[in-house]
Amino acid sequence: MESLILFGTAAASLLAGAIYWFVFVLGSAEQKGKAAVHLSGGSISREKVQDNYNKYWSFFRRPKEIEKPENVPAFVDTFYNLVTDIYEWGWGQSFHFSPSIPGKSHREATRLHEERAVDLLNVKPGSKILDAGCGVGGPMRAIAAHSGANVVGITINEYQVNRAKSHNKKAGLDGLCEVVCGNFLQMPFEDGEFDGAYSIEATCHAPKLEDVYGEIYRVLKPGSLYVSYEWVTTDLYDGDNPEHVETIQGIERGDALPGLRSYRDIAKTARKVGFEVIAEKDLARPPARPWWSRLKMSRIAFWRNHILVSILSFIGVAPKGTVDVHKMLFVTADYLTRGGETGIFTPMYMILCRKPPE
Repeated sequence: MESLILFGTAAASLLAGAIYWFVFVLGSAEQKGKAAVHLSGGSISREKVQDNYNKYWSFFRRPKEIEKPENVPAFVDTFYNLVTDIYEWGWGQSFHFSPSIPGKSHREATRLHEERAVDLLNVKPGSKILDAGCGVGGPMRAIAAHSGANVVGITINEYQVNRAKSHNKKAGLDGLCEVVCGNFLQMPFEDGEFDGAYSIEATCHAPKLEDVYGEIYRVLKPGSLYVSYEWVTTDLYDGDNPEHVETIQGIERGDALPGLRSYRDIAKTARKVGFEVIAEKDLARPPARPWWSRLKMSRIAFWRNHILVSILSFIGVAPKGTVDVHKMLFVTADYLTRGGETGIFTPMYMILCRKPPE
């Protein structure tokens, strides 16, 4: 009898310890900073998270609404209010992909991918560079620490601005990193203000690529460089193949994209706004290792996290609607994986441009 009591006590203690670890200790997959009990709807009040999730999906029931450029900023802002905490908790502070590197962790591979972008800009310590679509600032901090440049990030989502500022301060990089809330289609910066600019998997949210490229061109000093990692369909994409179409539409629906572009459109658009195109390359092509392997490896983590999110939502700790958002992201991960495995999609088509000298 005493043995049963001891066993039951030990089991209960183990279960309590596991629950405590999952709920209070488990933070971001890359760096703690967002615990499960702090999942929220960003700037959306708790009681309106479910309504805003439903509103987000209503856009796809009215495709013509997504095609209206004036509707896209609010659409994207709603998306990032819904997903920012889940991204940061389950993925890390850098909301993008990177090629897998043997012997390197996901975090190290991500940092190297970010540092590559600023290395291409050839900037010096003290230079002022723009991060167009900075999210919560993971790339910004890596790039500032690596280059010594002053980085100004812009994001349309106010909640992300606050998160980025908090992370910058914790990292001791608030002296090099500044974050502005605004629309990168109409940036609150002077003409020729920056010595360089980059965007990492961000301009895909623009309804017209030429609008954001034109704004970046405007705020760059003559002779300065701009590098972007773009989400595009590749030469393997077949618009007459139903499976291809379903995959691309699944990526668009799950990532707040007004429409994925072909890789052929990127350099064409850059030249249209005045840039000289120096180089373009799909960084996901072999010998680069699969960027989507991280998604496949995360399936067990998803189910673990989904159970936790469901429990937290049921007991009222996480807002109603969080479970739906988490499930949406998991479904989207499957579409992204299919896009990578078939080769019809890449999230890292790199283009390096220069604003001509005066």
